[in-house]
Amino acid sequence: MFDQQLMALPGITPQEYSNIKSAVNGLNEQQVRAFLMIYSGKRKSPSDMLLFSLLGLFLVPGLQRFIVGQIGMGILYLLTIGLCFIGSIIDLVNHKDLAFEYNNRMMFESLQMVRLSNF
Repeated sequence: MFDQQLMALPGITPQEYSNIKSAVNGLNEQQVRAFLMIYSGKRKSPSDMLLFSLLGLFLVPGLQRFIVGQIGMGILYLLTIGLCFIGSIIDLVNHKDLAFEYNNRMMFESLQMVRLSNF
């Protein structure tokens, strides 16, 4: 059941899958369900990040950085037109890494929320 829910997440990578499996180790079934509900709402798929990076390159410089919560970098990209397009192009190439780093932060945040709640 848990594996099916994890595999249903769009664009999940084997590394993300193993990170989640190790993170939820020791949680009961109700906590795992709560974790998956919270995490799936916060998670960004790599394809979403690719779209945000493309929009950041052509329309709103730094959009991808605003989406992942890097407000300072987003403002810098906005004021420098994506660091003269070089930063935006690098983000476009590294969109999977941006998504993975963001998803790791959201995984730990969701895990803390579940552990602090009374499930």
